Amino acid sequence: MAFMVMEPTNQTFQELIGNGVKYQVPRFQRDYAWDREQWEDLWSDIETIDDEQYHYMGYIVLQRKSQHDFEVIDGQQRLITLSLVVLGAMKNIQLLINNGDEAEENKERLGVLTDRYIGSKNPISLKVDSKLSLNRNNSTNFKLICSSLEAPNKRGQTNTNKLLNKCFKFFEEKKMGNTGQEIAEFIERVSSGMVFTKIVVQDDLNAYKVFETLNARGVQLSTPDLLKNYIFSVVTKDNNIPDEELNELDESWSEIVSQLGESNFTDFIRYHHNFQATLVTKKDLFSSVRKLINTPEKAYEYLRSLSQYAPVYASLLNPHDEWWANQDVVYRDVKKYLEGFDLFNIKQPLTVLMVAFTQFSGEEFIKLSKYLYILAIRYNVICHLSPNEQENAYNQLAIKIHAKECTRASHVKNNDIFRKLYPSDESFLNAFEFHKMPSKRSAKKIRFLLAEIETYLGHETDPTKTTLEHVCPYNPDEDWDNYFGEGINDIQDRLGNVVLLEKDELKRASFEDKKRAYLDAHYPLARQVSSYDKWNLQNLNAYQAWLSEQAVETWKVSYK
Repeated sequence: MAFMVMEPTNQTFQELIGNGVKYQVPRFQRDYAWDREQWEDLWSDIETIDDEQYHYMGYIVLQRKSQHDFEVIDGQQRLITLSLVVLGAMKNIQLLINNGDEAEENKERLGVLTDRYIGSKNPISLKVDSKLSLNRNNSTNFKLICSSLEAPNKRGQTNTNKLLNKCFKFFEEKKMGNTGQEIAEFIERVSSGMVFTKIVVQDDLNAYKVFETLNARGVQLSTPDLLKNYIFSVVTKDNNIPDEELNELDESWSEIVSQLGESNFTDFIRYHHNFQATLVTKKDLFSSVRKLINTPEKAYEYLRSLSQYAPVYASLLNPHDEWWANQDVVYRDVKKYLEGFDLFNIKQPLTVLMVAFTQFSGEEFIKLSKYLYILAIRYNVICHLSPNEQENAYNQLAIKIHAKECTRASHVKNNDIFRKLYPSDESFLNAFEFHKMPSKRSAKKIRFLLAEIETYLGHETDPTKTTLEHVCPYNPDEDWDNYFGEGINDIQDRLGNVVLLEKDELKRASFEDKKRAYLDAHYPLARQVSSYDKWNLQNLNAYQAWLSEQAVETWKVSYK
């Protein structure tokens, strides 16, 4: 990772917090949020240090501001909590001093521990110049704990500062030793046993690249915090902005992240960006946002836009979101199309739908959702065509909708961009005719597709109330092997070898027994299979060819 100032290094908490280094949690970084569950987990980890010597605490990402000053880009929750462990232990030494137990020695110990782990005390004010400074909402409260070894008892405390205080008390009450020496040994053992992987970056752009690299490896770091720090740093270029307004912006940001969840945040930012500008990948997203958002006015406008689109995107991801119930009744029909996108994990259309929701009437939005759903089944699910080409095309369509060049669903479906993506009936039929889906892993998807065809044939079908029936059993016995003949090992996952039924009762029954059950079934597809005298490769191929013709009509955008 050439964009880092230095290669990742492993350091203990003692090494991180020592050597005159100071850490600043950025002003607008998220508040302290760990609660009892995380504290108890950490305490369990601390208790294992005696047996294992070390405990790994994960990554900490820092941005160097000067030789001895760093901003904490990721890892502040762990740094804060470990500092509170030390402060809780120091409070126990203070109690020994108060009780006259080796008072002079323990005062000296407390002074050494303060200098090493907490910060230096001002000899006049007796306030601590902390090694670790927190964000604007936690800073004052944390400094008071550091200076007084007491949890501030104020009225109207925020939830985050209540958590800081409770955390301090939680660890204060833990058994860490009976004497000052034992407690000091506990602190040394814990601080030298908790190991971090430290990454130092040059700037927030490099931090974003680190985040994306580590997130791709399964290490979840907080991209929302990184973007928030940048956006709010632009907002506060206007030094006259009142705290009340900052608080409102902060609350607005928290609501955006809460609606989306961190796992969906980066995709949302990228889709939001891409209907207003040229398509960017995740790798280039942060640098592109930085170029676009470079004044307080643009930052305000950007935050307002994110607030407008976040609930739309979150609800597009979740067909059952209660948000839809608060929309006009015309939007209720979007549910079945969104369920299709969700089931097959197709997100490319969401950038188009997100902007169309704000630009189109309800009726036109539903029509567009249907067209994009049909295209997704043809393009993604059955034909397995290039998602990169599709994403680029959707980006262009989203820009046209945002610019009001397309104001109706028909403008989109008739656009050359859409028509170029849309697989022809012949291409779709040929792909469907021999299509396979692994039924053990994809049963829900197969039921969904077959239910759609059943509905097209006049039998309204809820896929959740059906079972998937293999005409030739998935694991055929010797009788079926002899009966079916050639090709039996290649047909288990063919769409032509499965039908929907209400109950799973036939299993390894003979085809003659199955035929009778299929004929009495409510499902047109099962009845169609019952029309064959024998179930072999030739008739399976014939049935799936017929099924393909029904699929062409089921998922069809009409062009007159």
